[in-house]
Amino acid sequence: MDQRIDKYLWCIRVFKTRSEAAEACQGNKVQVNGNNSKPSKLVKPGDKITVRKGPAQLSYRVKLGLNNRVGAALVSNYVENITPESELAKLHAPTETFFVRRDKGSGRPTKKERRILEELWDNI
Repeated sequence: MDQRIDKYLWCIRVFKTRSEAAEACQGNKVQVNGNNSKPSKLVKPGDKITVRKGPAQLSYRVKLGLNNRVGAALVSNYVENITPESELAKLHAPTETFFVRRDKGSGRPTKKERRILEELWDNI
């Protein structure tokens, strides 16, 4: 049974909404059998789906087609998750961010303070 890729990704709970799945397809974040796919691309049993979600690249193999969204416990009946453990670790890894905190009410940095900050950031 063939089904649109955007609807299939929504049905197997990779994306919360079907429009999110369609946007991912249009943004070249979804591949079917190694080729970028549009939201209307039909998938069939045996196809390999690769989804880039944040820093990780998730991989699935289609077992069966489905018409409606299914519960999380039933997803394994319709799709096989073939994502390597290293990619799953990337998904749950904390991201490092630099955040400069300024005291409330101190306003914008002066030109001198800004130059000092820029010099500091250039040295990092």
